[in-house]
Amino acid sequence: MEKKEILKYVDHTLLTQTATWEEIRQILDDAVKYGTASACIPASYVKQAAEYVEGKLPICTVIGFPNGYSTTATKVFETKDAVANGASEIDMVINIGKLKDKKYEEIEEEIRQIHQACGGRILKVIIETCLLTEEEKIKMCEIVTKAGAEYIKTSTGFSTGGATFADVELMRKHVGKDVKVKAAGGISSFDDAEEFIRLGAERLGTSRLVKIMKNSLDAGAGY
Repeated sequence: MEKKEILKYVDHTLLTQTATWEEIRQILDDAVKYGTASACIPASYVKQAAEYVEGKLPICTVIGFPNGYSTTATKVFETKDAVANGASEIDMVINIGKLKDKKYEEIEEEIRQIHQACGGRILKVIIETCLLTEEEKIKMCEIVTKAGAEYIKTSTGFSTGGATFADVELMRKHVGKDVKVKAAGGISSFDDAEEFIRLGAERLGTSRLVKIMKNSLDAGAGY
């Protein structure tokens, strides 16, 4: 695949605690310039970002991030607030402790409520694969499918590990036909990105690919 085609799969991401508006604005400018799928930024910047891009780019934000243990009511409020501020896509974190406790119906109901709060916008469900057993990953594929979310996502990028080829392959095998897979966390090369896409990922959460492209262009290489 050409690099510009791979970039169409990317949610160009900046979620560090220290992110300033100047840094967010650069992310937005780069995302528009290089044609990424969206820019994924902290909720506090969504309104300003949506106004800044004027519809040229979907704005994605995160809910219950990065630990996932907020109450369902809090996550629903966060989602409604983000949507009101102009978010086009929502990436939520599940309550991992409840998954460990096998409270599957509670997790499914939470995803349903957040999906409803999205009002037809895309919902991606982060399951933090690095903390789960294979059985738990498969169970979450089933739960996300039943709950009606558009995507299942590997990782926050803030835990002990990020996306792996094996996890994307497993998730693609076990989700329903209408659920897509997003790989995120640690994607650091176009070769890896292309392999994730080959294995079935339809979104990639990363900031590094745009940085690589910019550095390449600065060095005189082609786009």
